[in-house]
Parts: sequence; structure tokens; C-alpha cells
Amino acid sequence: MDIHEYQAKEILAGYGVRIAEGGVAHSPEEAVQRAREIGGNIWVVKAQIHSGARGKAGGIKVCKTHQQVEDAADDLLGKILVTQQTGPAGKICARVYVEAGTDIAKEMYLCIVVDRSSERVVLVGSAQGGMEIEELAETDPDAIKKVYVEPAVGLRDFQARKMAFSLGVDDAHFNQAVKIIKGCYRALRDLDANMLEINPLVLTRGGELVALDAKMNFDTNAMFRRREISELRDTSQIDPREVAAADHDLNYIGLDGDIGCMINGAGLAMATMDMIKLAGGEPANFLDVGGGASAERTEKAFRLVLADKNVKAMLVNIFAGINRCDWIAEGVVHAARKIDMKVPLIVRLSGTNVEAGRRIIAESGLPIIVAETLADAAEKAVKARNEVVARENSTSQSRGNA
Repeated sequence: MDIHEYQAKEILAGYGVRIAEGGVAHSPEEAVQRAREIGGNIWVVKAQIHSGARGKAGGIKVCKTHQQVEDAADDLLGKILVTQQTGPAGKICARVYVEAGTDIAKEMYLCIVVDRSSERVVLVGSAQGGMEIEELAETDPDAIKKVYVEPAVGLRDFQARKMAFSLGVDDAHFNQAVKIIKGCYRALRDLDANMLEINPLVLTRGGELVALDAKMNFDTNAMFRRREISELRDTSQIDPREVAAADHDLNYIGLDGDIGCMINGAGLAMATMDMIKLAGGEPANFLDVGGGASAERTEKAFRLVLADKNVKAMLVNIFAGINRCDWIAEGVVHAARKIDMKVPLIVRLSGTNVEAGRRIIAESGLPIIVAETLADAAEKAVKARNEVVARENSTSQSRGNA
């Protein structure tokens, strides 16, 4: 689960990390009020979206008058920003963060992330920060330093000092840097965060280390015990299909393909998506309905998949262990009739009572394409999808000629 910059900064401030004075605004008038409350003669208006690289997308504006603050907020609010991380669809800006201008002497980069490959927490830092950190990692990987932390032991003082040296701070600010590093680690540990990034961490000309930007990501599976973090979720930044799936306790992730998938079990779902790609197709989603695929749950899953207007065919792949194929078949037939499906439906069942399940589908009278194996199901789904696309192309050409 991602949160906004201003939310991450409020959290970090509670762990001893210095931040610039600022406030969130939902309208141009409110943005001007935030600037008046901050005082001074220079402010930065930042779009609040769940993405980095906002500066390159025009999402960060430096203002020297209240009128400029109002104009910047008016320009950003309601705007869809497209960055390297959002994809072509972009994300809508529903709020801005107005922050006091900072006199920067040096920019650095600091990140703490849970590294699943090493099963440890990794501190990543560089004496060079800012918008070009991704390019720096490619052109000069030696400029990026890493410190691995054993979770059972925790961050040790010598490791925090090692990272402070990697940031290139001078002796006068060394202890301050160590304090920030330790505070960030405590925030990650205490709140079940997967990632915490400060880019840039700046040294001001006044001699202060300030988190000028902050980004945090949390383990969704731990949010049941982190209510204060869970309440920070902004659903406007999330695919509405994923929000609807979460409301129905379904595991759904939207993708860019056009073959809808409904599968039980994450491993089988991944294998099915791989087989679809191997057959020449592209999955439209990842959807794990879990072990209890009741008629009601199956209908909700169908509606969720078909809410994606790009879907040209739908593949149901169920392996019944605890569940039973005849129950699942009844749920599939019920959903297909109630929804009045307009796209081809391919069903592959395996496991307990599979023969009874196949008989229910065969006797339903519905034009359901039955598959025997996973490979067979993937090939039939891709074939059905290609036929739909060919018909659509033929229809559009006929209209064009007419």
C-alpha cells in the first residue's frame, strides 16, 4: 500500500526526521492559505500522486508569489500526470502539498527496503540525489552504496555510521545523518513498511539535514494491525477494479492484456498467465478467487473481470481440492446466465468431482468452451480472443467502406 508524500513526511517527523514546513491543500484558495501560514517568500507546490519522477512530469512548481501558488495549484488539481512509474494511463492529482522553499547546499539519496532475495533489509544510499538517481544507478553503479541488515538483529550503530559515510556528509553533520538513518529504520520496522525512500535528503545552507521528499510503501497483509496506516489509503490513486476486488476479499491485479482470468490459487494463476503468453495471448488480469468459490463469489469475480472493457475472452481455470468441481460448475453456469456474457467463456476444471462438473456445464445449454488441460485452455482462450478481434476488425472495415 502506497501513501502520499505529505503523509510519509508526517510519519518521519514523528521519528526525528526534519522536514520543511508545509501543508496539504485541495483547492487553489486553500493552497494560498497554506502559503500564508508558512510565511516567507518562496514556496513549492507539489502534486500528490502515488508516483515518483513528478518533477519531470511538471508536478512540482516553485512559486514566488501567492498568485503563482494559486495558479500552480489550479493547474495541478484535477490534472492527470504521466510519469515513468504511472504508465501511460497516469494518475489524477486530487490534492497538492505546499511547502516552504529550501536553500539547498547538497542533495543526497537514502532508501531502506525489504529485499526478499537476500531475506534482509537493505539500506541504499548515495552522495548524489535528486531526479537523476535512476540514471545514476545505470551510468555509475559504484555511486550507489548498500548496507545489509539482518532483521533478527536490527540496524546496528556501525551500520548507520557506514551509511552516513556513504552519503558524504561532513563531520559537523555526521551525527545528525546517523540519527536520521536510525529514525527511518525504526519507522520501517515499527509500521510494517516494505520501502522508505528520501530523495533528496538535503543539507541546507543553514546546516540542517532535511527530507525534501519522502515515499513509503507498506505490506498490505499487515494492515489489519496498522489501522492508523490503513486509513491513509487514497483509493483515487488505485485501479478501481482493485478497490472493488478488495471490498469483496478477492485478490485482483489489473494488467494490459485482453484475456480475462478467474483462477483459484496464486500459483495456478501465475502458471495460467504464463501459458496464455506462451500461446501468444496477453492476460487482462491476475485474479485468485481462493478456495471458497461459491456461486455468489464466482458471480462477483465474473463481474469484476468483465468490468474491464478490453476483455475479449474469459478463461476460468479451477483446480478443486477442498472445493468440488460440481459446485464450481454450478457457480460458473449461474454467473454466465445472470450476467449475459458477450465474450467467449473457456472453462477448465480439474480435481474433485470433475466429471460431475463437466456434465453440469455440458447440460447447461450455454456456449461454454470446455478445455481438458491448462495448455489446451490457454490455446482455446487465445483462439477465441483472436476470432473476436477478427470479427471486430471486419465490422469496422465494413462500416468504413459504407
